[in-house]
Amino acid sequence: MSARRESLRPGREAVRDKGWLAASRYLVLRRLSQLTVLLLFLSGPWFGLWIAKGNLASSLTLDVLPLTDPYLFVQSLAAGFMPASSALIGAAIVIAFYALFGGRIYCAWVCPVNVVTDAAAWLRRRLGLKSGRAPDGNTRYWVLAGSLIAAALSGTVVWEWVNPVTILQRSLIFGLSGSLAAVVAIFAYDLLVASRGWCGHLCPMGAFYGLLGQKSLIRITADQRGRCDDCMDCFAVCPEPQVIRPALKKAGQDSPLILDPDCTNCGRCIDVCNKHVFHFTHRFDQRSDS
Repeated sequence: MSARRESLRPGREAVRDKGWLAASRYLVLRRLSQLTVLLLFLSGPWFGLWIAKGNLASSLTLDVLPLTDPYLFVQSLAAGFMPASSALIGAAIVIAFYALFGGRIYCAWVCPVNVVTDAAAWLRRRLGLKSGRAPDGNTRYWVLAGSLIAAALSGTVVWEWVNPVTILQRSLIFGLSGSLAAVVAIFAYDLLVASRGWCGHLCPMGAFYGLLGQKSLIRITADQRGRCDDCMDCFAVCPEPQVIRPALKKAGQDSPLILDPDCTNCGRCIDVCNKHVFHFTHRFDQRSDS
């Protein structure tokens, strides 16, 4: 197999040395997590087993536990609505969870659109597509601010009209295949226009959760960075590759921790590294072999 072909399939050495399951452990766990979350909501409409009522924006689990997307909660406040006390409690629970474990784990472990963007990234690598240009990474923060301003001006939670997560869930529940056009558009955009363009550069939810988890406890560390052989597989699979370099190459920091809030804690860098450079740890762990 040619060197070019090898470069399109990061993680081959990890599969060879660790076995497929060990080299795909966090990817498999993420898919199981995303599928489980979806099934919790779909089990009611599909099978009459109402475990979680509502959707990822606002839900009630087992008729006891309220959970509210804090981004939706903030939009509601901007629109001039004071949510019910249960929504306040639900938002507080979600905020506490993501502030502790990392805001953008929502993107990697919960959001169903992540499956779509991961598929586009995988196909883009396999096809060797290099064309296209992503917008500036700060664009998602402008979109976030714009959504809140639009809510304030319109008196409605405008983002929920076009939120692809909501659209995807609604389509699965009610069979509205036409609504999936937005999801197909995201796939096409990431595949043909900008690699990881939606999640990494445009999605305001990713921006919001990144801000929420800036000081989170759970982190990935490159504590064995001295073993790195510069294969670049971790950069190839990372949805936010810019977060790796400071920890791995001491670019602007000595700490081996990936501290950038844009890190989604997806664990793919751990999966594909056959040198065992990366591990999950906590933000106070400064151990390093270099």
